Amino acid sequence: MSNYRRYWQPGGTYFFTVNANRTTRAINLIHHADLLREVVADVRSRHPFALHAWVLLPDHLHWVASLPEGVSDFSSRWRLIKANFSRALPKLEPLSSRAVKRGERGIWQHRYWEHCIRDEQDFAAHVDYVHMNPVKHGLVEHVRDWPHSSFHAWVERGRYPEDWGG
Repeated sequence: MSNYRRYWQPGGTYFFTVNANRTTRAINLIHHADLLREVVADVRSRHPFALHAWVLLPDHLHWVASLPEGVSDFSSRWRLIKANFSRALPKLEPLSSRAVKRGERGIWQHRYWEHCIRDEQDFAAHVDYVHMNPVKHGLVEHVRDWPHSSFHAWVERGRYPEDWGG
């Protein structure tokens, strides 16, 4: 089993990137946004975390999230989110013999990227990155035009002007 080098900061705030499996291209995450929200809410009710910023794109998502004080286990939260989401979908994706042998679905890449937020400036830079991502990938010209993002809640709270980012 792999031993990834992760920075475990109890009560830490992290930036995450989680990718759909690019090998099978089995799913467009946007088509299952409501299901993903339900799964996240369910996992969050049992394993709390604060979700500060998020964006969902067709093949990946980004989050900025904080763990409760004294808690450093973000990996079990991601394992549960990915597994519960995958179980809720019909089995339509092509699977490798390895995936079949292991009982895997092929919806998500095994790994994900995390970065522990160091300070307020780092937090702001990553929140901006999250919200700008649909523009970066050419999905929209203006951040406000992408519906699958926390950007709209940040505008409502007065943290961004509506015309920010494009």
